Amino acid sequence: MPLLLFALVWLSCSWFGSWELNPNNSTRLFAAISLVNDGDATIDEFAPLTIDKARFGDHVYLDKAPGMTLMAMPAVALANGLTAERTAPRTRDVYDPALGHFMKIRLRLAAILSSALLTALAAVALWSLAGAITGNATAGMVAALAYALGSPAWGWSTTIFGHASVAALFTIAAWAIWWGTRDKGATGGGQRWLAALAGAALGWAVVVEFQAALAGTAIGLWALWRIRALPIPARLPLILAALAGGLAAGLPLIAYNMAVFGVPLKFGYSGVVGFDGMQQGFFGLTYPKLPVLFELVFGLRRGLLWVAPVLVLAPLGLVRLCRDPPTRGVGAMASAAILIVLLVNAAYVYWDGGYSTGPRHSVPALPLLALGVAPLWASLVRLRARIALLIVFGLSIAINLAIAATEIAVPDTVAFPLWRPILADDVALGYFRDLPSQFWGWSPWSGMALYLLLAGCVSGALLAAMRTARRAAMAD
Repeated sequence: MPLLLFALVWLSCSWFGSWELNPNNSTRLFAAISLVNDGDATIDEFAPLTIDKARFGDHVYLDKAPGMTLMAMPAVALANGLTAERTAPRTRDVYDPALGHFMKIRLRLAAILSSALLTALAAVALWSLAGAITGNATAGMVAALAYALGSPAWGWSTTIFGHASVAALFTIAAWAIWWGTRDKGATGGGQRWLAALAGAALGWAVVVEFQAALAGTAIGLWALWRIRALPIPARLPLILAALAGGLAAGLPLIAYNMAVFGVPLKFGYSGVVGFDGMQQGFFGLTYPKLPVLFELVFGLRRGLLWVAPVLVLAPLGLVRLCRDPPTRGVGAMASAAILIVLLVNAAYVYWDGGYSTGPRHSVPALPLLALGVAPLWASLVRLRARIALLIVFGLSIAINLAIAATEIAVPDTVAFPLWRPILADDVALGYFRDLPSQFWGWSPWSGMALYLLLAGCVSGALLAAMRTARRAAMAD
């Protein structure tokens, strides 16, 4: 089951892509190209091609946290070797076909080897975590697929924006903490490795998006709560292992800052160009606004309700987790982390994310929200109730297939992106960004048909594996 789940999610996230010259994609990729080709992080030659940039002195740089850029570097090096091209075409036109082709190959490889890969790993981790919490592997599978394919995490995993990667890293950390502390008396090598993994996942999430430190703190405090009953000599190795993992994950950030700015810690946002709102509060963060929170959940333009209806039901399951003493801790952690992500999003001056389908700055909350789907599913005893939940679940997957296949970054002037342009225009006209149509010359509908065939085969094998496992469990 975990291998088939991984294959289904990685295939789905790798099959579709996003626009390679979207500023959030391109600025990260420009920096990766510069680092690989020239050994420095300046993007001076690319500056006219992106609105997302920072200026320090006489040079232009990436304005984001560098995590996604660092993860994109192997993909850039691989693309250089495969295509024998190192230098991007010298152009000031983002619609230049030659530049688009050069960037498209590198973006696709970067997304496949970073965001898509992490989301696939996180889906397996969430299946394992949710299944263990509920004692129901099917409930765990529903939660994992609700997150990976039934929410905008799917679409954002086709990009090198940082949102999907942070979401995945939070999930991996939560999984490692749960399994590393499940046996309250065990503090051996396996537990220390899991503690180090949790620390590394949370640390790398901050390297990808600095604000991940806020919600990540809730996960870290939950880990300390899980080991509170251990004597200090048993707790100390776990804490040190987690700190070592976090430090190891943070070293590339320090190395990047030293190489680029000559200091161990510097925020690219401090030199951002053209976004005056970033001067408000702390790099654009002020205080949460209740109307914005409403828009993030229910609003037609950015509301989670319209792009992931199954997750709107998830709080019911989180309440069940919080009420049950054995799962109260994980329920409280998930609820706290979700609330922090939403409040941070609602406090951000550019809360709507500019060009976006759904609330992109809230994506890190999605897997922890999806965790609530598992106890909800396990609590449903009537067949009618489960069928109803499966209908909403299937609707969510269909919606996010449409989003991932067409446009994850709809212009911010559109009133209801799900309808137009996604369903009424892009899907109706077969405007899909899939591998066969973009790289092999296939018609878009042919590429979609091949995806559905492959995904259907893997899904069928996954269902068969679930049935086999269920029969084996009943026999035992």
